[in-house]
Amino acid sequence: MAIELPMLRRVETPEDLGLHIDARALERDLRAGVRGDVLFDAGHRVMYAHDASNYRQVPIGVVRPRDAGDVVAAVEAARRHGAPVLARGGGTGIPGQSVNVAVVLDFSRYMTEVVEVDPAQRRARVQPGTILDTLRHAAERHALTFGPDPATHSRNTLGGMIGNDSCGVHSVMSQFYGPGPRTADNIESLEILTYDGLRTRVGATSDEERRRIIAEGGRRGAIYAAMESLRDRYAPLIRERYPKIPRRVSGYNLDDLLPENGFHVARALVGSECTCVLVLEATVLLMPNPRARALVVLGFSDVYAAADAVPRVLETRPIACEGMDDSFLEDMRKKGMSPPREDIFPSGRGWLLVEYGGETRDAAVEAAQALVRSGKTGATGAKLFDDPAEEQLVWHLREEGLGATARVPGEKDTHEGWEDSAVPPERLGDYLRALSQLFERYGYHGPLYGHFGQGVVHTRIDFDLVTEPGIERFRAFLHDAARLVVSLGGSLSGEHGDGQARGELLPIMFGEELVEAFREFKGIWDPEWKMNPGKVVNPYRVDQNLDFGADYEPAQPSTHFRYPRDRGSFERAVTRCVGAGVCRRLSGGTMCPSYMATREERWSTRGRARLLGEMLRGDPLRGGWRNDEVREALDLCLACKGCRAECPVNVDVATYKAEFLSHYYEGRMRPPAAYAMGLIHRWARAASHAPRLVNALTHAPGLSAIAKRVAGIAPQRTIPRFASEPFTRWFRRRPVVNPGGAPVLLWPDTFNNYFFPATAKAAVRVLERAGFRVEIPPRSLCCGRPLYDWGMLDEARRLLRQVLDVLRPRIEAGVPVVGLEPSCVSVFRDELTEMMPNDLDAQRLSGRTYLLGELLRDHAPSYAVPRLARRALVHGHCHHKAIMRMDAEVRMLRQLGLDYEMPDSGCCGMAGAFGFERRHYDVAMRVGERVLLPAVRGASPDTLIIADGFSCREQIRQGTGRQALHLAEVLDLAAAGDPGV
Repeated sequence: MAIELPMLRRVETPEDLGLHIDARALERDLRAGVRGDVLFDAGHRVMYAHDASNYRQVPIGVVRPRDAGDVVAAVEAARRHGAPVLARGGGTGIPGQSVNVAVVLDFSRYMTEVVEVDPAQRRARVQPGTILDTLRHAAERHALTFGPDPATHSRNTLGGMIGNDSCGVHSVMSQFYGPGPRTADNIESLEILTYDGLRTRVGATSDEERRRIIAEGGRRGAIYAAMESLRDRYAPLIRERYPKIPRRVSGYNLDDLLPENGFHVARALVGSECTCVLVLEATVLLMPNPRARALVVLGFSDVYAAADAVPRVLETRPIACEGMDDSFLEDMRKKGMSPPREDIFPSGRGWLLVEYGGETRDAAVEAAQALVRSGKTGATGAKLFDDPAEEQLVWHLREEGLGATARVPGEKDTHEGWEDSAVPPERLGDYLRALSQLFERYGYHGPLYGHFGQGVVHTRIDFDLVTEPGIERFRAFLHDAARLVVSLGGSLSGEHGDGQARGELLPIMFGEELVEAFREFKGIWDPEWKMNPGKVVNPYRVDQNLDFGADYEPAQPSTHFRYPRDRGSFERAVTRCVGAGVCRRLSGGTMCPSYMATREERWSTRGRARLLGEMLRGDPLRGGWRNDEVREALDLCLACKGCRAECPVNVDVATYKAEFLSHYYEGRMRPPAAYAMGLIHRWARAASHAPRLVNALTHAPGLSAIAKRVAGIAPQRTIPRFASEPFTRWFRRRPVVNPGGAPVLLWPDTFNNYFFPATAKAAVRVLERAGFRVEIPPRSLCCGRPLYDWGMLDEARRLLRQVLDVLRPRIEAGVPVVGLEPSCVSVFRDELTEMMPNDLDAQRLSGRTYLLGELLRDHAPSYAVPRLARRALVHGHCHHKAIMRMDAEVRMLRQLGLDYEMPDSGCCGMAGAFGFERRHYDVAMRVGERVLLPAVRGASPDTLIIADGFSCREQIRQGTGRQALHLAEVLDLAAAGDPGV
């Protein structure tokens, strides 16, 4: 019996569905039967209320099973209480299929293993939480791969791909050279569990086997008998109404039950979006992975001409054929995500990215060149990529399309909803023209891009989802768009699935009779209708359960930061997240180090942003700024700012954390570490008058342990020693060098002034060799960097105001400021203008503050960089990479002539005071041990270790015993002609 869905604007509780569930009793039963995590607190529930869709539904609770036995126990407990169930992988579903008022089973935490790879048979067994890239890496050892590869391959799970029937960029390769473009085509068998407890394995079924199963009777036999009956009754209509295109993902795969398709029960269940069964394990098909690849980008007069060329490109059998229009790239430019060189794409207003594979690079390149030479495409320009780094950049830009086209500065907000339609590739040009006309009729705009080789079009449209008239227009547009795509023989969905976004539209595509067959198919597997109800069939309307909607009224608190990128609104800032889950990857880049170390959703950028947004809603997450669940989620944020740069919508958790803590601790005492390390600028200045005494007290046996315990420092850490003399005292004794040179103000940050003055001294010598007249501020100043980690924003603002007052003459004179500590420079480049966006002096100082490499590049073009024939291992500070980028540093290293390696080490783990704190030590070391510390230990003794950040150098020193050098010291060594360290 189907659950009757009410016509409420939002379905928020089981009672809204007519279900009366004792959540506490259900939680007790789950805890008694499940070894994994059972999470019924408000914090976890609201995090799982979101995915990458327009929808929000708070689950009853969350279970993270450790194994299949846990799944069976969890479903049995849910069934006893009448609770709906939903399986979830990476939580990146776009049409809303991975949120519901249900018990959510999150497979991404524990059930993540590749069980077996069988290269001889070209197949693998995987658990449902296995990340696609994990499988691909395991398969690549045997020159194999899994064909479908969504843009979310670094974090999406195989279970999620099976649920959605995912495809991806290289599905053309799987279509031409492998089993087929969709996940369904690449599934051999599934081990499944039904809501009523049947656990079985399904796959292709011969007539003889089917008759045997039916004859055996029982629940399994009844299911097969019912499917056989359904197939026989609907076969003619299935053959007639299912579009014959590469990417038909909408609806259930009833065509896989047809005799000509082998009554393949596993493939029929793929794409059912957890409305029928749970997947416990999958056997997937693998295919040969091209040894070499070559990418050519074709430019066209517009995106329609690019689409028209697709059939001619497909004749050459590429392994990928992607398309994009000029507004896609323009959105990226406005967000600072565009390629560093304007000419990386050939001229045009529409492009095709065409990739070829081969046994050798020459063979792949020849195929690409043959396409260009043929002249058949009508392209106005072409570029063949021979630089792997540039090629990787192009694919990265394409893969981040979802986030890249969201929250574009100066543009209306865009949304999903019609982001996944597909037509026959030969009708793609016609479809794009008609779709653009439909946009114009409704007053909408959206970039056009996608998997053009298979007729799939992605976009984000500037729907108004916050007013009643806007929502009505949104719904009307979807119905018109559905009729348009069906008229061209297409599908509502080409890879994302139906969920809630397109379930209502399925009768337009399939007709009522086949939709009734879908209902019957679901009822065969799920007679109680408790598997992900309201999705795909008997669905919620497209305008129910909207994340925002016309009744969205969150708190709008006053704040310390001004959030200029978000119209001055903290609420708008923390709701930037679109759920793409880039922060959930396990390697590559900096974001998000705490997630990489823990694989906990609440310690991901997405989880934290969702919690902050829910804090402002106030239901069910209560307490506002004093909410402890939000504080705990932010506690493991290393404030690395990786999200500020790497999140495609630039979620900035470091800033939100500082803001939250400022209010959380208002009128309260902070932990001891806040005063010991947050106010280090005061203690360092005081210690500089008696550094030997302070060092003796902090390093003497017994006294050191007491000092660390009082300050909240981990006992495993060594407190850094204060220098015998601060840099500023040494500098003021020196005579002026280059009195006629261009002035530059060297910022004496707390760390290099009081702990590592040798770095600042080296910087002075480098700057003077470059012809500058070096100055320092006339009095002791501090940017306040450590204060942000503890939310001491009143003090931080006071220090910044003091900096502006003291430096105003030099700021107005246009004197550049050079900083040595990346985290301090980032204060001037980022926090300063976030806190004082309308202060002209703040804007000037922000624009005239440089790191050493940047200053030498931009203001000393004649500086002769000395040569240093050494090997080096280079680690970039998180803030350096996120806010200032590493371009100038890389240029300087190359000019030095160093034979250097820059591993993708992410965050060092120390992150200012974070890694010194007792409660953070273990996580800090796990972050450091991920890449950086093993790389340093593996470097030869004569390899220079280069790291500009004070905390990075401390992590390296305390974790490996090696002393890292600052770029200033390396330049100074090279100039002195002494390679010794």
